[in-house]
Amino acid sequence: MTTQIAESAPPPKAGGIRAIAADLASWIHDLGVAEKTYTIVAALVVVTTLLVAVSIQSVRLQTAYRQLLATSATAAINIERVNGLIYAIVMESRGVYMSTDRVNAKLFSDELLKRNRELADVVARWEATIRSDDELQFLAFKKRITQFIEFRKELVRRAVEVSPAAGREWGDNDANRALRSELNTDLETLARIYDDRASEVEDLADQGRYTSFYLFALGVGALGLAALNVLAMRNYVVGPLSEIAKATDSIAAGNPELDIPFMTRKDEIGRLAHAMQNFREAMSRSVELQRTELATAKQRDAVIGQRDELSDKYLATKWQLAAAINSMPQGIIMLDAAANVLAINDQYRKMYGLPVAIKAGSSLREILQHRVENGLLVGNVAKYLAAIVARMAKRLPSSEEVALGDGRVISVGERAMDGGGWVAIHDDISGQRRSQRILERTERFLVTVVENISEAIIAKDAVSLRYVFVNRAAEKMIGMPRARILGKTARELLPAGSAELIERRDRQLIAENGELGSVVDSVESPDGSRRTVAVRRLRIGGPDGESNVLLSMIEDRTGEAGLAAAAP
Repeated sequence: MTTQIAESAPPPKAGGIRAIAADLASWIHDLGVAEKTYTIVAALVVVTTLLVAVSIQSVRLQTAYRQLLATSATAAINIERVNGLIYAIVMESRGVYMSTDRVNAKLFSDELLKRNRELADVVARWEATIRSDDELQFLAFKKRITQFIEFRKELVRRAVEVSPAAGREWGDNDANRALRSELNTDLETLARIYDDRASEVEDLADQGRYTSFYLFALGVGALGLAALNVLAMRNYVVGPLSEIAKATDSIAAGNPELDIPFMTRKDEIGRLAHAMQNFREAMSRSVELQRTELATAKQRDAVIGQRDELSDKYLATKWQLAAAINSMPQGIIMLDAAANVLAINDQYRKMYGLPVAIKAGSSLREILQHRVENGLLVGNVAKYLAAIVARMAKRLPSSEEVALGDGRVISVGERAMDGGGWVAIHDDISGQRRSQRILERTERFLVTVVENISEAIIAKDAVSLRYVFVNRAAEKMIGMPRARILGKTARELLPAGSAELIERRDRQLIAENGELGSVVDSVESPDGSRRTVAVRRLRIGGPDGESNVLLSMIEDRTGEAGLAAAAP
C-alpha cells in the first residue's frame, strides 16, 4: 500500500520547502487508518520508555540533592553555633578577668563551663557528619577546640581556687589570642569548603530542574500522543463511519441534496465513501461559503465588542490609578525596565521641586539632574543612576533613608513590579527624625539627673513588687550593686520584719491609687543594725489607668552611711 501511495504522489519540486511539506502532509493523510494507529502507538511506547528512564534519573538526583543539602545546611549551622559559643566563652572569660573577688568570678565561671560543654557537644555532633573532603581540616580544628576548652577550664580553676588575678594572668596573653585567631581561620576554611559544597547542591538542583522539565515535556508528549490516538480513532474511524451511516440513511429517506462526507480520503474510509454517489458539489460549496461569511461576521462583531470593552476598562483603570497615587501623602514614581517614568504623582514633584515637563515618558536621569540643580542631590548622577539600575536588575526590595541637601530626610522604599518595572515610595520623615533626636536628648538628660541626685530613687513592678530600677545613690545606700538588687523582692534581700513593713506600705499605696506622703520608718538591715529612713511613695500609672510602677524616694535620717535595708 505504501508503494502505491508513493507512486501516485506528485514529485516534489526541487528546493521547494513548502511543496515538500505539503507532499509530506498529503502522504500522512493518505496513510491507512491502521498505519496511523500503529505509528502513534509506537511513538507512545518510545515516549513512555523515555519517561520511565528519566523518572529513575530524577529520583536518583533528588536523593543526592537532599543528602548533600542536609549535610551542607547542618555544617553551616554548626559553624554559626561554634562561632557564637566561642564569642560567649570569651565574654564570660572577660567577666572572670573583671571580677574583684572569687564569688563574682564563680558566677561567670559557672556560665563559662556551661558554654564549654555546649561547645564540646556541638563539635562532637558535627564530627559525625563530616566527609572525606573536610576531614583533615576538621581534625585540626577539633584539636584546637579541645585546646581552647582545656585552656578555659584551667582559667576557671585558677580564678576560683586561687584568685581572679591568677585567672586573668593565665587567660589574658598572646598564646590565648593566637589560639582564637587560629580557630577563626579554621572556621573560615571550613566555611569555604561548605560554600563549595553549596555550589554542588546548586548544580544538583539545576540538574533536577532540567530533569523535571524533561519529565514534564515527556509527560506532555505522552498525553499528546494518547490524545492524538483518541482523536485519530474518533476522526478517522468512529466519527466517519457514523457520518457515512447517517448520510446513507438520509439518501435512502429521499434527501438527495445531502453530500456524502470523506470523498477525498484515500484510506479505508475513503474507499467506502466512494462506493456512494457524490452529487451537488456546487451547492455544497455555496452553502459552506455562506456559513463561512456568517461566522466571519460574528467573529468580527465579537472582536470589535471586546476591543471597545478593553478600551473602556483601560481608561477607567488609568484614571483610578492617577487619582489614587495623587491622593497619597507619599511621593510615588513608577519606572519601566529601561528606567523611564511610567507614572509620577504630585507629591513626588513637590518633594523634589520638579517642573511640569517631567512626566510619564521622561527618564530617571532627567529627574536626578533636576535634583542636582536644585541642590537636593550631591554626587555623580551617572553613578547614582547606575546604582538604582543595578538594584532594579536584582529585583529585590530595598529600603533606605536619604538626606537631602536642604536638611530633609526621605525614607525611600523600592520594589519590583511584574513585567520588569520598578516602583519607589518616597516619604518625608524629617519631622520624625527631629522628634526622635529631641526624645533621645531628653532621655539622656533625665538619666543623668536621676543618677546624680543625692536622694535614693527605687522603682518596683506594681504586680510582683520586684525591684526594676535603682539609682547610684540607692546602690550606695543599700550597699549592694544593682545587679544583685534588680529582679529581687524585699523579702529576698531584707529580714522578715522589715520586708513585711515595706510590702505593707507598697500595698497601701496601690490600694489608695495615689501618692503617700513622707513616712518615717525604723527598719532592720541585713547586718542586724537599725536605720531610720523617710520614704515618699508615688504610683506611676500606665495607659490603662492601672499601677505599673511604684516609685520610692528615700532619705536616710540616721546620719550613717552604708546599707539602708529599708529601701522599698
